[in-house]
Amino acid sequence: MHYDTRANDHGLSHDPFKALVSPRPIGWISTISEQGIRNLAPYSFFNAVSDRPPMVMFSSAGRKDSLKNIEATSEFVCSFASNALCEAMNMSSAPVQPGVDEFQLAGLTPAASVHVKPPRVAESPAALECRLWKIDPLPTPPGKSGPAYWLVFGEVIGVYIDDRYLTDGRFDVAAAEPLARLGYMDYAVVNRQSLFSLNRPRVSEKGDTATLVPGPWDGVYR
Repeated sequence: MHYDTRANDHGLSHDPFKALVSPRPIGWISTISEQGIRNLAPYSFFNAVSDRPPMVMFSSAGRKDSLKNIEATSEFVCSFASNALCEAMNMSSAPVQPGVDEFQLAGLTPAASVHVKPPRVAESPAALECRLWKIDPLPTPPGKSGPAYWLVFGEVIGVYIDDRYLTDGRFDVAAAEPLARLGYMDYAVVNRQSLFSLNRPRVSEKGDTATLVPGPWDGVYR
């Protein structure tokens, strides 16, 4: 099949787009308002975009509390969404009224950050403390009066990692079991059974051929 996204004429029971771009990491974004009210919400359009400097982005569908708080304070935290925290993450997505503290709603503990005012999720294996770089509106959909989504870019200025998830000088992703967002209402989890590593191709001195070294990653970036 083939369909035109502008007409969205796929003829299926649900739009397949998000299922085709998956899995996606979950940006569990905490912010704090100018009045000191905490907010916590998961975002499925989230990712790292560079490591020098370390930068992340997420997109907000509509002008949600997270976006408004970041506009006002220029700070946010992204806590690691793990399998153990799946239900709490889901509860924090509830579209409750502004002013409701999702930490309390989801039964989570706010922990003080070092470089920014918004707290991290204390139960989470890791967290990224971020300072706003910029916010960009995405193109206005046909027939609409304004943007439907806003992109939020932040520079990671501090990183928290629970020492229990450090093994041989590396963050133990399999032990932390990150959640991933798929399409529809589907999720997946990375664990020891699903995780594997690969070596990048080795390029010849002339640069005209390449070979693959079988087996797990040898620890060399190529």
